[in-house]
Amino acid sequence: MFKLIAIDIDGTLLNSYGEVSKENKDTIKMAIDKNIDIVLASGRMPKAVLPIANEICANKYLISGNGAAIYDIEKDETIYSNYMTKEKVLEIIDICEKNSMFYNVYTNDFILTKSLNYNILFYHNENKKNPEDKKIKINVTNDIYNYIKNYDGNDLLKITICDSDKMIFNSIINKLKTLRDIDVLEVAHMSKKIIKHGTEDVEISYFYTEISNRNVNKWTAIEALIERLGIKSEEVMAIGDNINDKEMVENAGIGIVTGNSSPFMKEIANEVVATNNENGVAEAIRRYAL
Repeated sequence: MFKLIAIDIDGTLLNSYGEVSKENKDTIKMAIDKNIDIVLASGRMPKAVLPIANEICANKYLISGNGAAIYDIEKDETIYSNYMTKEKVLEIIDICEKNSMFYNVYTNDFILTKSLNYNILFYHNENKKNPEDKKIKINVTNDIYNYIKNYDGNDLLKITICDSDKMIFNSIINKLKTLRDIDVLEVAHMSKKIIKHGTEDVEISYFYTEISNRNVNKWTAIEALIERLGIKSEEVMAIGDNINDKEMVENAGIGIVTGNSSPFMKEIANEVVATNNENGVAEAIRRYAL
C-alpha cells in the first residue's frame, strides 16, 4: 500500500500547454480520499508550485528547486532546505557572463533573468493566461551579478542555463563540472515546450542544465519528508519524466515515468505509462495505487 505519491509537474502532471487535465485531477482526488499523501516534486520555486498544488488539492507539502526545499503548505513555512551560497552563485554567473550564456537564478519568490527567452518565455506565456495568484514572478535586470551581490536573502534555489546550440551548451557544461560543491544536471535531449501565439502553436526548443547545491535532488528531499512522516521508502510512488526525476524514480517503492520520457528514464523506471498529454499520471495512480 502506497502512503505517498511524489509527482513531477512539467512534462509529467502538466500537458504540453501547461494544464492539469480533468482526468488527472479526478484520479488524484481518489488517491487523497484513500488517505494517500500527494506531494508535488518540481524544479520550480515554491510560489510556482503552490497554485498547482492547490488546484489538485495536494495541500500538505511540496518539494521545490529539484529538492532544494520542502514547504509545509498548512504551516506556511520551509521545513527543509539545501540552498546555494551567494558566493557560489556569483562564481557561476561570472562564468555565464564571460561565455555569453543565457541563464536564470531562482529564489523561493522569483526568477531573475536578463530577457524573456527559452524557459522564461514559457513561464511568461503562462503568466499571460493565469490569474494573479498563479503568476510566476519574473524580475528582468541587465545586471544579475550585482543584483545577487546585493541580495540579502538566503533562498537561492538553483541556476538554469539554456542554449539552442548543442556544441556551445556542452562547452559550458564542461566548465561547470570543474567547480566544487555543486551538482550539474546532465540533460542529453532538448527541452520542448509549446506556447500559444494567437491561433498557432509555437514550439520552444533548447538545451538546458540546472545547477544546485551539492546533494540536492528530489529523492533526498523525499527521504527527509518521509522520515518526518514515519513512512518507509517502499511506501512511496514516484512519477516523473526527466533526468531531474532520476533519483526518486530509482529509489521509490515504485518508480514510474510517462511515455514522453527520455529513453534513459524509461530504462531505469519500474513502469512506463501514457504520455503527459494522455493522462499518464492518472493511469499510474489507477493501476498501481488504487
